[in-house]
Order: sequence, then structure tokens, then C-alpha cells
Amino acid sequence: MPVEPARLPIVLAADPGRRLLAWYDRQGRALPWRAPAGGPAPDPYRVWLSEVMLQQTTVATVRGRFEGFVARWPDVFALARADEADVMAAWAGLGYYARARSLVACAREVARRGGFPRTAEELGRLPGIGPYTAAAVAAIAFGQPVVPVDANVARVAARVFAIDEPVHRLAAVARTKLSPWVPPDRPGDFAQALMDLGATVCRPRVPACAACPWAADCRALAQGQVAQLPRPRSRPSRRQARGMAWWIEWNGRVALERRPPSGLLGGMPGLPGTNWGGRVPSSLPFPGLWRYAAQPVRHRFTHLDLELSVAAVRLSAPPPFDPGWAWHPIDALPGLPTLYVRAAAVARALLAAP
Repeated sequence: MPVEPARLPIVLAADPGRRLLAWYDRQGRALPWRAPAGGPAPDPYRVWLSEVMLQQTTVATVRGRFEGFVARWPDVFALARADEADVMAAWAGLGYYARARSLVACAREVARRGGFPRTAEELGRLPGIGPYTAAAVAAIAFGQPVVPVDANVARVAARVFAIDEPVHRLAAVARTKLSPWVPPDRPGDFAQALMDLGATVCRPRVPACAACPWAADCRALAQGQVAQLPRPRSRPSRRQARGMAWWIEWNGRVALERRPPSGLLGGMPGLPGTNWGGRVPSSLPFPGLWRYAAQPVRHRFTHLDLELSVAAVRLSAPPPFDPGWAWHPIDALPGLPTLYVRAAAVARALLAAP
């Protein structure tokens, strides 16, 4: 992996924490959930919401969705009053839908308490808040001197301190190593600076070491080990699954069902169909002039690769009705997960063909 040649960093403050903050004041990303560097702390609701949205999702995706979400539910009390199905629909496309259910549960608990607790320990007791999110909210919103360690921050620590541990074991030692560098007057900015350093400079591939404010401190750089750290974790084998989705169209509407509350896409609306298993599915819910897509829709979950075949039918009379189905206008479908958005596009193209 190529690494840019090192040179003395532009900022030469002796204290590593102050050096990072000086870099952040110039180079930090402007994001809609952040307060300006050095300014008053942001609203804890916005910090918490952004951190939940950003789990396993890119900043680019969240940036485009965050403001619309906040416009609809401007504070934690508004979100606590929301219908879970509406929140799930608004979450469509952000993935990992269990987070949306936990989001509502957490908002209701925070509203019951009258607001967010201020410490990482108390925040970590709320539904759906893990150690990283608890530390991020505590540091950024409440100025607590704690270090939130996500994958980006773990990578920075592994290189700066030459920690030879697999990436999934780095959190605790990274927190211990970085904690003495937290400036007591700006722990929130320090936390966000770490996130930005990992995302924009200390990247997994081709890190920009010449632009790093910690180049002079980085043991991995001095030892020529940047490319080797952090050590990757061994990845579990991925399961393969197949299923079939049915597009059942009648009178300008299509049948949808809500998936079971637990499991993949839990609680989300979707097309009815077969279970997802190891065999190529072929069953249909009733006879008809079905059309079949030549290729399945392929979707990659965290530990599962799915091939979803698509069959579509347009009916002149209502079919035998499954009690789990509901009819929705085709041009006003509720928020569907990306998998079903793609399957719906395939089905509509099938029925539009001569």
C-alpha cells in the first residue's frame, strides 16, 4: 500500500491534543449535525441521531437524509410521539433497520426522563446505545472527557501507538492511549477531530501521512508499518440464500406485507414472497399469467448474500387475499428497503414489456 512521504507537520504545538485541534479548526468537515469548531456544544438530539444514522452508513448518504428527518421530528420529544411505522418508512435506504426501532424506543425513554443523561455510563443504559455512541454523545454534546472509538479512531490509534492487535480488539486500548491527549476544555471537538482524521487523512488505503498533524508522533510511520496496521480481523464466511418476491398488481395497487419484527429488514414493508433459504424458489401464491425476471436481484447483507427472484402478475380481479397483505397505490408506495425498491423496478419493467 503506497504511503505519502512524511514531512514535519505544519502545526508544531508540543501537545498532541492541541496540535490535532489546530488541524481540526482549519480542516474539520462541515456537517449538518455539528456545531462550528470551538463554538457551543450542539444539541444532543442531533448528535445522537447522527451517530445512530452513521452506523454502517456513509456520511454522504446521511448528509442527504439528516435534515429531512430533523425537519419532520425536530427534537427527541417529537420523535418519541412518532408512529414507529412512519419512522421505519423514513429510515428506508439507510439500512440496518433494527436501528430505527431502537431509535424510537430510545426517544421514548429519553422523553420519559425529561431529556438526555449527560454521562457515557448513563447514556449507555438507554435502548440501542452502545459504548461508542454513548461516548460520542457524552463528549460532543456534554463536554465529557471521554474518547469515542469507532473503526476510524481505532485505526488512528493503532498506527500512532503501533498497537499490534486485530481491529476488533482495539477499542479499549485505543481509548486508554488517547485519553491523556484529550484537551479538558474541548473534548467534543477532540472527538470529532479524531473522527475526521481517520476519515480523511489516516485512511485505510493510501493514508495522507504528509498532511497528518500527528505524523511526528506516529510510531507506525517511523517504523514503516502504516500499511500493516491495524491488523485485519478474520472475516466469517458469508451465507448464501435465495428467495422469490411476488409483485401482485390489481386496479393500480400492489400487495405489500410487513416483515417479521426480528431478523433481516425486520418490521419493514416489502413484497410478499417465499422464505429465504438455500434452494432456488419456485412457489407462487396462486395461478395466473406470471412473468419472471431473467436475473435475480442480488443484495448483500452483513453476513448474507441474497439472490431474490422476481415474479410479477397483473390481475383483472382481486386474488385470494392473504390476511398479511395490504394494498397500496403503485405510485405512492411507503418507504421500501433498497432490496424491494430494486425488485419493484424489475417487476414494473416486466409488466411494461410487450
